Amino acid sequence: MDNKRLVDEFLSLVAVENFEGVYSKDIAQGKYFGMPLEPIIQSERRLRARNERSIAYFSMEYGLASSVYNQFQSIRPVSVQNMNQTQEVFSNFRLADYLFTVKIDTLMDLPIYSGGLGVLAGDTVKTMADYKLPVAAIGMLWNTGYFRQKFWFKYGQMPEKIHWDINSYPGLIPLKNRIKISLQSEEVYLRLWKYYVYSYQHDYAVPLILLDSNIEPNTEKNRHLTDQLYRSDDTSLKAMQRIILGMGGVLALNELGYAIDIYHLNEGHAAFAFLEKARGVTGDEREAMRKHFAYTCHTPVEAGHDRFSISEISKIVKKEDFELMEKYGKDSHGMINLTLLAMNIASAINAVSKRHQQVMHTQFKKYEERIQFVTNGVHTHTWISPSFMRLFEEFSAFFGDIKANPYNLVKAKELKSNPEFRGKLWQAHQENKEALCHFLEKWKLNKNIFTICWARRIAAYKRPSLILQDVNRLIEIAKKYGPLQVLFAGKSHPQDDLGFTYINMMLDKIDELNKVTDNLKIIMLENYEIALAKLLTSSVDVWLNNPLPPFEASGTSGMKAILNGVLQVSTLDGWVVEAEDKNIGKIFGYRWEDTKPGSEHNLRMVDDSHRLYEALEEMVALYYRTNKKGMVDNASAWIDAMIDCVSAGAHFNTYRMLDEYKRLIWNMKENPSRHP
Repeated sequence: MDNKRLVDEFLSLVAVENFEGVYSKDIAQGKYFGMPLEPIIQSERRLRARNERSIAYFSMEYGLASSVYNQFQSIRPVSVQNMNQTQEVFSNFRLADYLFTVKIDTLMDLPIYSGGLGVLAGDTVKTMADYKLPVAAIGMLWNTGYFRQKFWFKYGQMPEKIHWDINSYPGLIPLKNRIKISLQSEEVYLRLWKYYVYSYQHDYAVPLILLDSNIEPNTEKNRHLTDQLYRSDDTSLKAMQRIILGMGGVLALNELGYAIDIYHLNEGHAAFAFLEKARGVTGDEREAMRKHFAYTCHTPVEAGHDRFSISEISKIVKKEDFELMEKYGKDSHGMINLTLLAMNIASAINAVSKRHQQVMHTQFKKYEERIQFVTNGVHTHTWISPSFMRLFEEFSAFFGDIKANPYNLVKAKELKSNPEFRGKLWQAHQENKEALCHFLEKWKLNKNIFTICWARRIAAYKRPSLILQDVNRLIEIAKKYGPLQVLFAGKSHPQDDLGFTYINMMLDKIDELNKVTDNLKIIMLENYEIALAKLLTSSVDVWLNNPLPPFEASGTSGMKAILNGVLQVSTLDGWVVEAEDKNIGKIFGYRWEDTKPGSEHNLRMVDDSHRLYEALEEMVALYYRTNKKGMVDNASAWIDAMIDCVSAGAHFNTYRMLDEYKRLIWNMKENPSRHP
């Protein structure tokens, strides 16, 4: 098909608003913002076909790594608002903090995510594209994103609104299509946008449909419904955002003519999708409809389960919709509980790790027999660093094609006795570490100094300050074995007062250590986002993961780290339970062996910090026996563990995860060619 016919075919399937005035140069010559146009046409056709079992994947947020993976190119200039901004660093090396800033000089990631849940959703959709699945992803176009983080000494985290240019973000296009949600006393109108998620070979593309309320004829209040992700200070707004995602998502799929068989709810945020599908049908038809719904729960933490008062919800939705909410979602406290609603309307329910399944069984006894588990994973093409991918390609005689089959990473163990591989593995790690040292060169990091990182959402149960409980012990370890470099990064939700308090405490402790920088350097970075996560997870020596068991449903940052040979120091929770026997580092601290989750507020900080320092001392001692100022012991047990980390990455990825979803949750055929 020639280029003109390709564009004409695309436009017959995708009604681009203001195509001639704005987008005709970026969607031209058989290209879509620099990517091939034909894969989009292929996927759009499949989603309209009646002989395909198409999937609609709903998520409140998507972290797509658009700054570092499959970047789109635009003929038009990219707005400076869409580029990563300069940010400050807070450390105990205060002179550098005063004089210098840092910047990752790339396009800003599409700002429609807050953290782990969104990154997991993004990795999932990228893998769906790699698998060429007939999928439409549904999300929200957050006009002001989540928030930009700013540290102020003595004030902690100061959230700032994100200002980005929606109309010039490469790859993002508005559609002519509009939909209308009918509520009890008003109607809410939504504009549809699209962003295409390409496979790693650029031979398939999954459409991501984004819902936007910032249009006329909406009221001024309703135009701001899709402003900011995870607003929790206004419960009515919060409920409306869930209604938009669920009901609006179904209406958008209908408007686009997609023939969807499976509606997958990534968290309970989208549970109202069932209500839109069930509107006007009989009881028997509603029960039959359940077989088309699947639900993934991502957290055992109380705050992660949306609840709304009956009095509030009854004022928003129509009577018939409210009656269904009560029927399927009313809990024992008389609240509309979206977790219960999702479990009651879904034929398949899954936790996100084996440990999380055990916890869900204690929390939801009534549903115990129905709750399966599919452990999360990460998208290897996004998270394997270039230096490690080059290493795997150099040893392709052993690994085969890692890009086509990430399961083959397990073969790293076959190279344990190969001195050349061991040496080049260490060199690849040091290359990554040099990149980190360059990024923070004004803070004088050294690639031959033991470096550990804690980076994720700052929440009480994740215990961000555990390693700072006794800083004197850290100094003792540094003096005994060698200096330490400790990195932190993470955002706390703006309404999480306890998380806010942790940031304050950590900044205070770091500031007190300004006289020990020769032995202990501690750095806290603002705005932990995907580009920074890719740098950190690939370049430190040890990834620290110390949630209070059993409240970490899965966690995925450590999975990104092991792909790059980064060892773990972790409590036994989430995905790590399934890796306990894989020699990926040190496991320490409290072990959950109860029949109930217990209290997420009993943080066990004192006991577990002692256990952490014991584990850390062993790790630091081994590191400095391995690396003596750049002279490396190639036979060290440290390098054995690096190889075991890479090997474990064969399991903890989104390819294995999607194979399990296809088999266990969606009843689709697995792709046996992915297995070694």
